[in-house]
Amino acid sequence: MNLGDLGAPLAVGNTAKVYLFENKIIKVFNDNLPYTESMNEANRQEYAYSCGLYVPKVLDVIKLEEDKQAIVMEYIKGETIGNLLSDNPEQAEYYMNISIDLQRKVHQNEADSIDLMSEKLSRQINSAPYLGNELKSSLLDKLGSMVFEKRLCHGDFHLFNLIKSDDKVAIIDWVDASAGDLRADIYRTYLLYSQLSMDLADMYLHLYCKKSGLSKGEILKWAPIIAAARLSECVITERPERLLDIVNDYPATEVE
Repeated sequence: MNLGDLGAPLAVGNTAKVYLFENKIIKVFNDNLPYTESMNEANRQEYAYSCGLYVPKVLDVIKLEEDKQAIVMEYIKGETIGNLLSDNPEQAEYYMNISIDLQRKVHQNEADSIDLMSEKLSRQINSAPYLGNELKSSLLDKLGSMVFEKRLCHGDFHLFNLIKSDDKVAIIDWVDASAGDLRADIYRTYLLYSQLSMDLADMYLHLYCKKSGLSKGEILKWAPIIAAARLSECVITERPERLLDIVNDYPATEVE
């Protein structure tokens, strides 16, 4: 199989292109990624699948003729919750509640055989641009002081990674999954929403805390760490200045 056989991509992300081919999804990774990336993501997705979550089944990990790594997985036909919300903004709270219930199901699973979130965050902070060595050291100390139970965390949980298919909703894109603190995963989602809409972000955080009994303060303690780590991703749509403001303002996140 070569890339030309796949036609036009169904979606284009920061690390890969996704194709629909012969009723299967083929996720083709960018050339700049480590050659272990496809197998690592497949392992994370298979772990989530083994937890009983509604996740596309991994069918194979392959190499295309152009020496590109790819994952072949089950195709789940449907619409993303993000698109549904865009078409029906008056139902924002309804769709947000669906997403939070799913994220809480993810967090209920203890994780013991996938990468540690703390190790990934440490690597990201160390490689993040715009941060001086003293600030990096302070952030790494803060990361090391966090105490938590290792839970399954998606790492990129948002409405566009949820596909509504009939009466079920599938969770896709497990590339950033790890074993870590659910509060960090919640803050990561909040950070992603706040890039688009503070109203949506605040609704998410309010509803998650209401459902879970967590306080906003214990979630916001992760703000400087997660914002600093995101700097290393160099996402085109994210403003580094916004993330730096969050990092530099982190004493304010210590309040409950």
